[in-house]
Amino acid sequence: MKGLELACFLLMIVPQVVLGTHDVYIVTMEGDPVVNYRGGVEGFPATATDLDEDMDITSEAVTSYSLHLRRHHDKLLDSLFVEGTYEKLYSYHHLINGFAVHMSALQAEFLRKAPGVKHVERDMKIQKLTTHTPQFLGLPTGVWPTGGGFDRAGEDVVIGFVDSGIYPQHPSFSVHKTDPFGPVPHYKGKCEIDPVTRRSFCNGKIVGAQHFAKAAIAAGAFNPDVDFASPLDGDGHGSHTAAIAAGNNGIPVRMHGHEFGKASGMAPRARIAVYKVLYRLFGGYVSDVVAAIDQAVQDGVDILNLSVGPNSPPTATRTTFLNPFDAALLSAVKAGVFVAQAAGNGGPFPKTLVSFSPWITTVAAGVDDRRYKNHLVLGNGKLLPGLGVSPATHENKSFSLISAADALLGSSATKYSALDCQRPELLNKRKVEGKILLCGYSFNYISGTASIKKVSQTARSLGAAGFVVAVENSYPGTKFDPVPVSMPGILITDVSRTKDLIDYYNSSTIRDWAGRATNFQATAGIADGLAPTLYNSAPQVALFSSRGPDVKDFSFQDADVLKPDILAPGNLIWAAWAPNGTDEANYAGEGFAMVSGTSMAAPHIAGIAALIKQKNPKWSPSAIKSALMTTSNTLDKGSHPLRAQQYSASEIMTLTRATPFDYGSGAVNPKAALDPGLVLDATHQDYITFLCSIPDVEHSEVSNITGSSCNASSKGQQRPYDLNIPSITVSQLRGTQMVKRTVTSVADETETYTIMTRMSPEIALEVSPPALTVLPGASREITATLTARSVTGTYSFGEVIMKGDRGHLVRIPVVAMGFK
Repeated sequence: MKGLELACFLLMIVPQVVLGTHDVYIVTMEGDPVVNYRGGVEGFPATATDLDEDMDITSEAVTSYSLHLRRHHDKLLDSLFVEGTYEKLYSYHHLINGFAVHMSALQAEFLRKAPGVKHVERDMKIQKLTTHTPQFLGLPTGVWPTGGGFDRAGEDVVIGFVDSGIYPQHPSFSVHKTDPFGPVPHYKGKCEIDPVTRRSFCNGKIVGAQHFAKAAIAAGAFNPDVDFASPLDGDGHGSHTAAIAAGNNGIPVRMHGHEFGKASGMAPRARIAVYKVLYRLFGGYVSDVVAAIDQAVQDGVDILNLSVGPNSPPTATRTTFLNPFDAALLSAVKAGVFVAQAAGNGGPFPKTLVSFSPWITTVAAGVDDRRYKNHLVLGNGKLLPGLGVSPATHENKSFSLISAADALLGSSATKYSALDCQRPELLNKRKVEGKILLCGYSFNYISGTASIKKVSQTARSLGAAGFVVAVENSYPGTKFDPVPVSMPGILITDVSRTKDLIDYYNSSTIRDWAGRATNFQATAGIADGLAPTLYNSAPQVALFSSRGPDVKDFSFQDADVLKPDILAPGNLIWAAWAPNGTDEANYAGEGFAMVSGTSMAAPHIAGIAALIKQKNPKWSPSAIKSALMTTSNTLDKGSHPLRAQQYSASEIMTLTRATPFDYGSGAVNPKAALDPGLVLDATHQDYITFLCSIPDVEHSEVSNITGSSCNASSKGQQRPYDLNIPSITVSQLRGTQMVKRTVTSVADETETYTIMTRMSPEIALEVSPPALTVLPGASREITATLTARSVTGTYSFGEVIMKGDRGHLVRIPVVAMGFK
């Protein structure tokens, strides 16, 4: 102890050094958390149960052991450091045994060497992974009727949203026009009180509402005036994701006097539990997220939706799968909670995923069959396509065009960025009135300081007949979305079309000797863009959706796990919005928003998982994940192979044939997922064995972070791709490898399956037996044999197809790369 006493002495005599370099650290301790504790500490009976849903979190055993762990954390810190030189933020006790503490790097080093401390890791930041879809997915006719109709779809299933909070007054979460919501006995979460209105955030539909910001406050990032020290959504993101998964059915989406349809969540009778960890300006911190996940599982949620992810793969562990965030989610899955996480928005580039682990369902974003398009008709007869969810110009007539550059008020306006039409006071109303205002698209739109909505407001205040925003320079990676506006307006995104527009305008505008415009003879009309067009070439993988392969470490080495897992709608999704939300400038002050991201895809899967959970309450999270994956589609509505949006060599968006690295197993098929025939199940121990089989990962590291030990014989005997998940990925196939999978029948009757394979010619794929019969509840093993025929340095793709004689179809994607 002399070294520790010296450390305390140093901390007392040099507090200015310690206090100047504080960070938040996540600490993992020896000893089991509540979900794993099977006894052994004197005076504290076991809390773990064989069936995790049987655990009573209010029992004396659970509460006393939880208090014991918290006190142990406090005692350790008090014994090491002087009071006031650190701040403990959270004690984690349900899913992992540890705590989050705000301290100096020097203190963290001493803590790493303290008895009973397994792992110390500096906190990381996280980010957001930012109506028509129930019909597109076939829920009203194919799924909801099996659960008693939309007014019972998801009944008594609780979905936890780890996000930016909620706007509880929104009609998507209202209880005024719904059947009464009774209590949910298995959910024990609390409801915070709004500090302004003094009202509870809960109403029966919303059953829990809490916020977590201790790490953000300690880091100096939290501003209570902007971020709200409550579950209130100050961003919009959290309300949007909650409504996608569990919003009320049939809510009219009205904006600017037009109804765009009726919105519904995937499971409209599911309950909502809010765990706010994301904030307007800075995102959030992993230690706050881990606290929220720990609390959500302790409260009794059935499903967790995570439309958040780390900014990069973790650097403090040897593998991406071993970090406090993923370890907490592993324990959540052990506790029976299904976890859906957004894949990330780093597409279309490879290895951009921010969701890594096989116990998580990683969701890619698809473009559904609804597209909003519009066009501008020039006076010379040219038709320029663009984006604009707007009404047509009055009586479909044409009006004179005027460029913002020709409407400037005086030379002083040149010091402002007037051409993007964000400031009406810089433009001459007398000149603009009755004309279509032509504006430029600047980098301000990309940075968020300019918006199409503001252009609309500018044009309206000046009495314009409409507006055009024209993109003159290409901005690689920029995603242009149509924006609903209250007056005729259009965004021309094609630079070559913008050139046509500008050439026509310049050739038709008469100027004086000084270059001032004196007569505006260029005319144009804007078409009606309020109605969407439906396409059969859907779904497609969205351009922004992060792509695989999955990576196993910070050096981006390929993992033997297929990611993403599944594709769900995530492009231009209408759903609830917080009127005070700032996440999208174009929807400031609105009650609904149409936004894109894998953030929007994940809650589709969370809601559909709730429907599966409602029908099959005893299914494990891995069984639900298997049902979703093995029944998914790899063909679009037109019966063609799925395609992915991609960049060409000239950075123009094009479509290419999609692969499992784009969509995982395929596009979600909710009706089939309710009755998959077979599932591939995996236990908590299976996941531990997977972690122990990863090369270069020490068994002690697995034990330190997960609290579970490796079998001494697992090294060498088990390989990562032996994990019983509904996909097969071999990143380095040398010679011939055999991979086994165990399927379990969840059907009501005995069924015989014929087994076939399909594979790229570089890899030989065989499976045995060629057919098998499975009794209800029984399990059978199949063996896939992969042989590298050639070494190409690229991946080959295929699948194992199991076709049942009672109509079930089970698909297992296969991905492999031949190596010498």
